[in-house]
Amino acid sequence: MRKATRWLLSLAVLIGTATAGSATAGAATAAEPKTKDIKDRILAIPGMSLVEEKPVDGYRYFVLNYTQPIDHEHPSKGTFQQRLTVLHKSVDRPTVFFTSGYNVSTTPSRSEPTKIIDGNQVSLEYRYFTPSRPTPTDWKKLDIRQAATDQHRIFQALHRIYGKNWIATGGSKGGMTATYYRRFFPHDMNGTVAYVAPNDVNNDEDSAYDRFFQHVGTAQCRADLAAIEREALLRRGEMVKRFQDWADKEKQTFTNTGSADRAYEVMVTDLVFGFWQYQPAETACAEVPKPTVSTDELWKWMDKVGGFDSYTDQGMEPYLPYYYQAGTQLGEPGYGYPNLAGLLKYPGINNSRTFVPKDIPMRFDKRAMPDVDHWVRHHARRMMFVNGQFDPWSSEHFELGKGARDAYVFTVPGGNHGSNIAKLKDADRTKATAELLAWAGVPAPAGTTPAPLAHPDKKLDKQENRRMPMLRP
Repeated sequence: MRKATRWLLSLAVLIGTATAGSATAGAATAAEPKTKDIKDRILAIPGMSLVEEKPVDGYRYFVLNYTQPIDHEHPSKGTFQQRLTVLHKSVDRPTVFFTSGYNVSTTPSRSEPTKIIDGNQVSLEYRYFTPSRPTPTDWKKLDIRQAATDQHRIFQALHRIYGKNWIATGGSKGGMTATYYRRFFPHDMNGTVAYVAPNDVNNDEDSAYDRFFQHVGTAQCRADLAAIEREALLRRGEMVKRFQDWADKEKQTFTNTGSADRAYEVMVTDLVFGFWQYQPAETACAEVPKPTVSTDELWKWMDKVGGFDSYTDQGMEPYLPYYYQAGTQLGEPGYGYPNLAGLLKYPGINNSRTFVPKDIPMRFDKRAMPDVDHWVRHHARRMMFVNGQFDPWSSEHFELGKGARDAYVFTVPGGNHGSNIAKLKDADRTKATAELLAWAGVPAPAGTTPAPLAHPDKKLDKQENRRMPMLRP
C-alpha cells in the first residue's frame, strides 16, 4: 500500500486522465461552454458512457459507466467498467461524492449532505461489486488504495464540469471509503462526512466490542438477548432442519459455510450484534422473545434480526468483495459469547475466511488500518465522523489527535447504525450543519440557525436501509 505509485499509463488511460485534468478542490478549472446540454458535457468525458437517464423532478439523473484501470499502478494490464450515477442540479452548486462502499443504487436519491447543501450528487459503485467487476478477476487488485484512486479519477473527470466545492460522504463501509479516499487524496475534497464508520486499527485486539456488549442498553435487555440466543442453540436440531428445508425449497445452498448446521451457528452468534446494529432499542427490547416462545415465533424473530437468507451462499455472494476486504485489510471485530458456553460445535468458524470461496487466497495486511488511523489523528482537515451510541460498529471508531484541524466526532444518543446529523443533539446538529455548509461554500446567513438548504422530498430523501453484513468474529 505504501509503494510509490508508478503512473506508467497506457495510451487509452493517458488520454482519459489528461483530458480529465488534475484540478483539485478550490483550484480553477479549465473553462467549458455551459451552453451544451449537461448530458452531452458528461458524455464528452473520455471513458464515460450512458446506461440510462431517468426522470426526476428538479434534477437530471444519469446512470453511467466509466472506464477504469484494473490496476492503477499498471494501467496497461486491462480495464473494467465502473458504474456511477449523477444527480444533477446545477453546475453552479456544490457536489457531494457519495459511496455506500457496496453496489450503487440506480434509484434516484439524496444523501443527507446533498440535502443539507442543496447540491449535485455523484454516487459510485465500489470496485468488484457486480457489475463493476473485471473478468477475469484478480482479487489482489481489490484494496483501499485502488478504490481511492477510482474515486480520484472520477473526481478529476467531473470537476471540470462541477467546479464548485466537493464533499465526500458515505455510511458504514461507505464512511470508511470516504475516509480512505481522503487519506490518499487529501486535497480532492473540501470536506468529508463519514457516518458510522468502523476503524479496526488492530485486528487482533477487539476488547472494545466486549465492553460494548457488557454495557449497551439496559441490563434486562442484555439478559433477554443472552437467554434467547442460548435457547436458539438449545433448539438447534429442529431449527436447523427447518433452515435446511427452507433452503431446499428456495434453492439456497451452504457450500461456503459447509452445512446448514454451521451456517445456523454463525447466525446465532451474530444475533446480538445485528440486534443493536439495526433495531430501535426503545421498542425492540420489549419484543425480544422469552425462551418459552414457540419455534415459529423464534424463527420469525431470528429472521427479522439476522435474516436466514444472509447465511446462504446466495445471500453471501453479493457481499463477497466486502468479506475479501475484511479478511485482507479492513479487519473484522471479534467478541465473546459466554452465554453460549458448552453449545458451540464450531468455535472459530465465524470469520471472513468462511465466507470467501477457498479458491480465492487471502492474506491480511496489518499495515493498512494503522496507516489510515495515524493519518486521521494527525492530518485530518475538514472531516466529520458521526457515530451511534448503541451501534456496535462504533465501538472502534475514528478518533482525532492533536494534529487534526477543523475536524469533529459526533455521537447520536441512543443511535444505531442509521445515525446521522439530523438525529444529533440540538447543539451538535447545529454545529455539524454549519460546518458542512461552510465546507461546501454555502454558509448559512449570519444570525440564522443552520438548516438543510434543499426542500424535503419524501422520495429522494428516503434513507437507504442497507443491511451491512454482521461481524464475523
